[in-house]
Amino acid sequence: MSKNGISLGLALAFTSLASTAASYAPDGRSNAMGNIGVATADYLVAPLYNPALLAVFHKSDDIGILLPAIGVNAKDADSSLETIMDLQDAIEEFENNPTPSGQATINGYLDDLDGNAPVNVTAGVAFAIAIPSNNVSVSLYGRGYVEAISKVTVRSGYTNSDVEVTGFGYSELGLVLAKKYTIYGESFSFGITPKYQILQTYSDTTTIEDFDLELEDADTEVTAFNFDLGAVWMKNNFRVALAVKDLLAQEIKSTTNKTYEMTPQATLGLAYAAEYFTFGVDVDLTEQTRYVELDDNTEFARVGVEFNAWHWAQLRAGFEHDLQDTMEDSLTAGIGISPFGTLNLDVAGSYGSDNQVGASASLSFTF
Repeated sequence: MSKNGISLGLALAFTSLASTAASYAPDGRSNAMGNIGVATADYLVAPLYNPALLAVFHKSDDIGILLPAIGVNAKDADSSLETIMDLQDAIEEFENNPTPSGQATINGYLDDLDGNAPVNVTAGVAFAIAIPSNNVSVSLYGRGYVEAISKVTVRSGYTNSDVEVTGFGYSELGLVLAKKYTIYGESFSFGITPKYQILQTYSDTTTIEDFDLELEDADTEVTAFNFDLGAVWMKNNFRVALAVKDLLAQEIKSTTNKTYEMTPQATLGLAYAAEYFTFGVDVDLTEQTRYVELDDNTEFARVGVEFNAWHWAQLRAGFEHDLQDTMEDSLTAGIGISPFGTLNLDVAGSYGSDNQVGASASLSFTF
């Protein structure tokens, strides 16, 4: 396969991952703010972070539509994808014109790949329709993501070496209910999300010559019913929030005997949210297990800030640190454009290193 061929494979992978696709939340605003959201997300994207925030809205908000939100993150610690593309070109050239120097080039690329860390790509999509109310706020939403992990095993010669691709797909459809209360003079909001989940696994092993990241048919699938819970305490411009996602633990095992676990995840959020300035901190109180057989647990501490220019444009930045050291520290940044307070376009990017990057964008309408 040529370099153009694998590039096309990656492009198709990103498209298929986003369309088939839980913790990954593709949201241009929060992604730009270090992926915080438990105390800072607006009511339209509240289902992705904390259902209680659905009841925290402006008096002018009547209905909101998020369509779509998309995002992609990639981690390739040892630049394996670039090496594989160069190796595939070298194999094609060698098979057309076998030479000792061509064989030496191939062996050099195989040495570079030997022992490399797995490549991890995550892509997702989300939508929401929210109706805020002083009685009970309601939102119908859906989201999903897929993680694709590829691991190269180098043996004697390129024809004996292979790439194992393992994928996990998650999608959910939920109905969020939230209401604001005054208790002993203090302002609280509580929310609950009953939701339907679909968990899928993918697995494939190919030669290096034929490798791409495109995932095809799932080999196992599990459906489940689950809940998210959330609460927010508000005092002037200050907020303290707690969200617990996926109260009922789920797991799914692939045909290659890899087990993916989704355990309840609790996150504490603190924020100062004023009209033209927002600052927030999110801290995961529990680990996210993910693949049982892999050392890929994550547990994040995040911080983010937003400057709002009279509700017409926003400038955002953030930072996130994985307490489990699975992911590198990431800097995030992004902008928002919201003319007339009706159309909202948010874009974000993240950078952990040259080999760990991400991007997301979301388009929403509020009336």
